[in-house]
Amino acid sequence: MPLLWLKVAVGFYAVGLLWATAAVSRPCNFLGKVVMPALGFAVVFHFVSLAESAMTTGHLTLALMSIHESESLLAFLILIFFFLIYIKYRTLSPGIFVFPLVFLLTFASSIAQQPPRFDSPLLRSGWIFAHVALIFTGYAALFLSFGASILYLLQERSLKAKRLAGYLSRLPALEVIDEIGYKSLLLGFPFMTFGLIAGSVIAQARFGPNYFFDPKIVLSLLMWAVYMVLLYTRWNSGWRGRKAAYLATFAFLAAVGAWAANYFSGVHRFIAQ
Repeated sequence: MPLLWLKVAVGFYAVGLLWATAAVSRPCNFLGKVVMPALGFAVVFHFVSLAESAMTTGHLTLALMSIHESESLLAFLILIFFFLIYIKYRTLSPGIFVFPLVFLLTFASSIAQQPPRFDSPLLRSGWIFAHVALIFTGYAALFLSFGASILYLLQERSLKAKRLAGYLSRLPALEVIDEIGYKSLLLGFPFMTFGLIAGSVIAQARFGPNYFFDPKIVLSLLMWAVYMVLLYTRWNSGWRGRKAAYLATFAFLAAVGAWAANYFSGVHRFIAQ
């Protein structure tokens, strides 16, 4: 049943993908009217899928530890952040990046899921759940900030060239896009920080101090450092606009590197399915 509900959610997420595809070329009034209700239904079915998956495994932590379940959770959190932004700013503009990614993550999860195998009692630790949930929430916020940064750079270039056409002509003001990126960072940073702390507690208990030299850990700390620098420069140095957008893009690339390290890390990897 969890897989069935996830596939239903994927069907609704496809509406968001169609909207994003159409928005690149020209507006589609019909899709613009139905995309948010469709995504609302998708979130409900997606939540049911995650909840039933947790009940099926008997422990919420176990439901988050496989790669495909993790993809599903990350997609869910990204969309929750998008809804928060939409409620405040009433703009679909970040959806040009959010909707395709959410669709691809959930689609990949829905066609590849199998019952995972768990061979470590550590996976039942509440610290594991805290680590995964917090880190993924931080990832979701960082992705929204990255999407806003790309929109800012595109909008700024178009304004300077005095060529606002197509999707760019329908974007909100630069100040609004910049604020979306900043608020996403501000909201996600505490989750990322406490998620790394929880992960450090687990790694120290199981692997000792040697875990620090693992590539996954090094890249995660680099990502956090860039995240911190980005917020610091905005608080104290007044960095906004293009500089902040470039740094947010670099922070997102560091996050992608940290995610990819799960596939070759010696002490930190998803469970294979």
